[in-house]
Amino acid sequence: MHQPFIIGISGGSGSGKTTFIKHLKKSFSEKEICILSLDDYYRPRDEQKTDGQGVKNFDLPKSIDKKAFAEDVKKLMAFEPVNRLEYVFNNELAQPKMLTFQPAPILILEGIFIFHFKKIRKLLDLKIFLHAKENLKVIRRIKRDQVERNYPIEDVLYRYQHHVLPTFEKYIGPYMDEADIVINNNENFDRGLEMLEGFLRDKLRRLQA
Repeated sequence: MHQPFIIGISGGSGSGKTTFIKHLKKSFSEKEICILSLDDYYRPRDEQKTDGQGVKNFDLPKSIDKKAFAEDVKKLMAFEPVNRLEYVFNNELAQPKMLTFQPAPILILEGIFIFHFKKIRKLLDLKIFLHAKENLKVIRRIKRDQVERNYPIEDVLYRYQHHVLPTFEKYIGPYMDEADIVINNNENFDRGLEMLEGFLRDKLRRLQA
């Protein structure tokens, strides 16, 4: 059995990665692609670093349990299924579900630090970076955190200025030049999505031949 073709998808908070992945997922079955997200590997809230104002900073590489993520990637590369409890520590109203990831010929790794983690970056056969203007990312972040996580606007803006933006400039943005494909998502990502879907279908045909 061939080793999975591994794709990394990264980009700043608010660039549209989650929505892009949701659309991509609709076009393929679990037997064709497996998508593993760093969002499910955040460390518990009490292990997150607190800044000078007493605010938990979830936007640092150390916020992620990269060892557990790497171990699960290896399992999927060996065509072994992975079970992972959904991360909901940042939303007191949510109830976690047990997530099951089935191995597939195409493995997609998604998250803001996918390119920053060196051992993960070395595994990637294709690197895709979603990009958007800073003002659009702020607006999208506000909508997401207010609706999904019940954060007040003042908290969302503080986190963006002091956590999200510095992290993007140091740990995410610099890798855009190393990406094989940059998809601009200022208005929409339709063309980029269509291109990737076509590429994946062709890759699946080749892998299954």
